[in-house]
Amino acid sequence: MYYKHQDIKLYYEKYGNNKENKILILPGWGNTRQTFYNLINQFKEYYEIYIVDYPGFGKTKFPNKNLTIYDYTEVIIDMIKDLKINNPIIIAHSFGGRISILLNSFYNIQIDRMIFIDTAGIKPKRTITGIFKTLLYKFLKKLKVFLPKKYKKLYLKKLLNKFGSTDYNAIPDTMKNTFKNIVNEDLKMYLPKMKSEVLLIYGENDLDTPLKDAKIMHKKIKNSYLIIIPGCGHFSYIEQSYTIYKIIYEYLKNC
Repeated sequence: MYYKHQDIKLYYEKYGNNKENKILILPGWGNTRQTFYNLINQFKEYYEIYIVDYPGFGKTKFPNKNLTIYDYTEVIIDMIKDLKINNPIIIAHSFGGRISILLNSFYNIQIDRMIFIDTAGIKPKRTITGIFKTLLYKFLKKLKVFLPKKYKKLYLKKLLNKFGSTDYNAIPDTMKNTFKNIVNEDLKMYLPKMKSEVLLIYGENDLDTPLKDAKIMHKKIKNSYLIIIPGCGHFSYIEQSYTIYKIIYEYLKNC
């Protein structure tokens, strides 16, 4: 199914028919909707569940403009209002957590409770190694002026493969500025303003959203709980799917 927001046709899927209890799943960056099907199947008998493809991924086309995290969030806000997904429980992974933070703090959207799995939103501090890497990339990029025209594009591509992140290199050029807009937005200041209760679930070995980020969120979100999953990385809900299901089930049992 599609939801129309300005020039974006947002693809979403709906499961279950319990209109009294609703779950909105906000997946991570990329086409990760399919990775939640196991969790959806566990809960669809008891909840009405919605899950989306963000602009640029899956079945939702990217618009002809750069987006910010606020643009992504406003699409979800209008969808919540128009489809009457009132006071939902939100399950968010990684990038989906960025949207959820803004929903509940900056935009003051009423949410029953929130489950953050390996959630992003804390901008990492710049290290000496990172600064050196950036300066080296900029220097090497300038050297393209000395190359014949036919080699410039290939040279820049090789530089990006070497210096760019996996997520950055995996997206088309039309989305690269959007990606930079998102990762450069530090949402730390919004955490104390969150009103809903939040369960934080993080993989012990997560390198993308490390445990130090989880501890910052736990400290700054007034009504929050932190569970660490041993031996897991950034996709703990896939690596330990049954464990995550049981944690969420027990947490929601008294909703």
